[in-house]
Amino acid sequence: MSGRWSSFTPTSYKIRRAFLFLIILSVVFLLLVSHPTTRTRGYKLLGVSIAPSYNQLRRKVERLPQHNLDLPFPEGKNGRYVKFSVQANFLGWNNCLNERLMNAHLAYVSNRAYVFADYWWAPEHYPFPPAPESGARTPMSALLAGPVVGGSWHPSHPSGPNPPRAISEAWWGTVCPPSSRRLINVEDVKPSIPGGVDHASGQLIFDTWNKILLEATENCIEVVHTSLQIEPFPQIFDLRIWGGQRVLELWEVFSTSPVSTLLRPSEIVASAVEGNLRRGVFHGKTGWGRPAVSNDPFKRMLAIHLRRGDYIEHCRFLASSGSGHYGWSQLPMLPDVANHRLPSPNDPHREEKAFVMCLPNVDETLLRAQQVKQDWGRKNLDILYLLTNESGEFLDNLVAALRHNGWPTVVTTHDLWLNNEQLDVGMAVDMEIAKRAAVFLGNGWSSFTSNVVHQRLVDGKDPMSIRML
Repeated sequence: MSGRWSSFTPTSYKIRRAFLFLIILSVVFLLLVSHPTTRTRGYKLLGVSIAPSYNQLRRKVERLPQHNLDLPFPEGKNGRYVKFSVQANFLGWNNCLNERLMNAHLAYVSNRAYVFADYWWAPEHYPFPPAPESGARTPMSALLAGPVVGGSWHPSHPSGPNPPRAISEAWWGTVCPPSSRRLINVEDVKPSIPGGVDHASGQLIFDTWNKILLEATENCIEVVHTSLQIEPFPQIFDLRIWGGQRVLELWEVFSTSPVSTLLRPSEIVASAVEGNLRRGVFHGKTGWGRPAVSNDPFKRMLAIHLRRGDYIEHCRFLASSGSGHYGWSQLPMLPDVANHRLPSPNDPHREEKAFVMCLPNVDETLLRAQQVKQDWGRKNLDILYLLTNESGEFLDNLVAALRHNGWPTVVTTHDLWLNNEQLDVGMAVDMEIAKRAAVFLGNGWSSFTSNVVHQRLVDGKDPMSIRML
């Protein structure tokens, strides 16, 4: 055999075929990792996402040092405890978070150990559908860290005098068996507070419950309710408080409480953020094997909370009903509150303006991002992070438009590399990113935005760095 076929051998053919296969495999891999929806949804088995069990984390909670009957007062078998069985569940996490933090603060002030419990998902929000018929839940300690989930109140002096530390719901069943509990029904207390459920001041509500819990001689107090027909919002700090300005009376004390100042991301959340930092995701990098980027992307980041999906209809309701902003997004120190960005009830175009703020389209989002960037002015903002539940054509068009209009790096929630545990607490991961960003642009009607405002201000961020759409 001669000519170009003279060098052909079965061995060389196999080598070339293997080399070609590796090239094709590499191209396919690069295409996959550069597409958000293929790299962010955690691990799958036979195409099915498997929800995390948190077995190791639950064992860690079981071993908390305060779970010990022999500890001296105010812990141990003679300790002081309060369980808020009226806490909300089956709502978005942030609707539950703000209430749980305030309950933990109330327990702290009344010198009782707060009983923390799992978060039960609303089935439509569960990231591993379908949710089990028995309900889907996530440990609170997977979502956050600090005294609210059993951490020390004074970590710098762990051996010093401390208020009783929070305990798990499971340990509550041991240290406070049913026969030892005093039940306090919210339906007996809330209507008796001057001003009633609709008008009682936030401070008066807090002081009333603080007095009850302080003066109660029983070790174990459980706050309960009878029927949603009697009290549709049975929480102590309910939607009527968070949805209006009465909650603002509690800001000064709540923001300096150890519940706030010692609040931290959980290890799972922190590892998600740090892992994506190492990958360079916040610099727009998408592949494996890239070197870590040394400069801090958060110093150049504008984080935008763009809530869509269920908000498409919800924003119509909020705009038409004249609803004001939610929770801490109403604080007067925030520039858009001080400047009365939200139109007044007397504005004839209020509904139209409010709807645009709640659900901006692509052009309106571009304009607002540019305004906020110019207002900041201190350092160049060239990284934009979109915290969003949107994943369709709208998001693709928005990302393309942002890149075309002066944002060289645009990263979204869907660009994050997350394992299944990190995916399960994805809303807390987004919150930590929003807390760290140089500037945050939020949705004033959202409980998520309200909680980001809380954490940024407690973290010492300039109020001027907190804006509203």
